[in-house]
Formats: sequence, C-alpha cells, structure tokens
Amino acid sequence: MTREHGRVPLVYSEEVADALAEGRPVVALESNVITHGLPYPDNAATARKVEDAVRAGGAIPATICVEGGQIKVGMTDEDVERFASTSGIPKVSSRDLPVVLAQGGLGALTVASSVVAAELAGIPFFSSAGIGGVHRGAEKTMDVSSDLIQFTRSKVAVVCAGAKSILDLNLTMEYLETHCVPVVSYRSDDFPAFYCVSSGIRSPQRLDDERVIARAVDNHWALGNNSSFLITTPVREEDAIDASEVDAAITGAMAAAERDGVRGNAITKYLMRAVDAATEGRSSRANMSVLVSTAEVGGRLAAAYARYVRETA
Repeated sequence: MTREHGRVPLVYSEEVADALAEGRPVVALESNVITHGLPYPDNAATARKVEDAVRAGGAIPATICVEGGQIKVGMTDEDVERFASTSGIPKVSSRDLPVVLAQGGLGALTVASSVVAAELAGIPFFSSAGIGGVHRGAEKTMDVSSDLIQFTRSKVAVVCAGAKSILDLNLTMEYLETHCVPVVSYRSDDFPAFYCVSSGIRSPQRLDDERVIARAVDNHWALGNNSSFLITTPVREEDAIDASEVDAAITGAMAAAERDGVRGNAITKYLMRAVDAATEGRSSRANMSVLVSTAEVGGRLAAAYARYVRETA
C-alpha cells in the first residue's frame, strides 16, 4: 500500500498496512544496523532475529528504509537480503532524509530518521539497541547526536538499552531533562549503557507495569507534548559486559583517537571497534544480544499500548 504524506510517498508492506488498519501493535526498526553493523551474512541473520523478537513480544515488525524516492515501511525478506549484501548504501540521518529521497537512491535509516519515518507512518513505537547522545568532550566539539535533537520533535515511544558508554552519559541525561523528554526504565533502577546493565546513573523513573507505561506514554502526548518518550531496558545479565572493562577500553581509545585526529562521524565506529578489540569480540556478541532483547521488550510494550488505546477509546 502506498500513501503520501504531503509529497513524500510511504510504501507499506501488506502485513504492516493490515496491522495498522486493524489497530494491532507495530514496532518500527532502523535499517542502518543491517548496512553499517555486522558483516554479511551475520547482518541479515541478526535483522531477521530482531524482527522475530518483535513478533515474540506480540507486535508486527516494520523495518524502515528509503528506496526510489519513497520511504518503505516494512522491508521484505528480499529487501533485507539486498541491503545486507550491497556495499555503499548510505547511512541516512534525519537531516539527510530529504536529499536522499530527492536523489531516488537507497538509504539505511538511523535512529533519528527512523523516528521521523515512524511518526509519518502512524507507528507510535520504535525499538533500537542504543541511542546516540552527547559525546565526551562536547563542551569543545559541540558533538551532540541528532538522535537527541529528533527526540524533541517526534511523537514516538523509543525503547532502547540506553546509550553507549563511549558517550558522556551524564550530559546525555541532562540534555534529555532540559528538553523535557521523559526517561523511564522498565523493571530496572538504573539507566543502562547498551551492553552494560548499568551506566551507574539512577534512572529518573522506574516502572514495572506495562499498562502503566502505556498510560504514561499516552498521557505525555495528551498533555500537548510533541516529543518522544524514552523507555530503557537493560541487556540480559548473562550477555552483559563489565562496565569497568568497557570504560578502560574507551579511555585508551579516546587518547588514540585524539592522537590520530579521528573526530566527527568517524569517532563512534573507531571507539566501538576499539572496545570490541579490547573485549576480544565479546562486545559484538553482546551487541547482537541487546538488539534482540530490546526488540522483544519493544514488542511487548507496543502490544500493551495498543490494548490500552482500544480499552480507553
């Protein structure tokens, strides 16, 4: 099914279109993890596991990409395979989206552009392993992820495992507070740090009841807010990496990046590779695990929200 939002066409897979028409829960997913994450064929296999996890949670997955001047809401298995095996597909953030759509080529959506597309598509829930944030040294570089900016503009509930330890997580939390973006930790006291169970930062709110979370999300938008609602869920204990081990690897990598002149968009990949090397590949395995576990929780919470909306309509 194709629908235009203004002049931007959105093409829905049949499964996603039917689910939305019937008021069933749908979870939006980013396609950037397919093209800029693991090597082929592990990237394709992981993308399918993530979609299966959303289904296990009780919702329909909608992995979103750009192709032919259209936003595709719900990638087919063939789409996933093609994106996973094709090199050079650009990473598309929210500021890149209008240009890539105009050019008519392929584009893999990040967190920021995915929440833009999810809101346009009428999908209230989005799941990602980890969000971007304020980078270390941002007081000099002004390096703040567009994810945070977009959360202040898009009405989407974002389910994630917090943010990566390579970021300044205290400043990230300060930014979210300043811009009135709610942060709720699901069945956890702390704000998680991607493949670390805890960042060491106490979460502003803890909620254990899925229906209460659904009501809180609904209340946020009913109060007139046009921003996102952030829900965190930590990686499973058995798959987590010790925070002190990760922090030691990051400290060394930051010094090396400064020496080598690595900055801007290149810094995240540089630091993540350094952490993976320091942990002898365990961080990559934890990355795969957190993608799947977060998606399953996202499916459960989206299903709870859909039930709440039906019951209170």
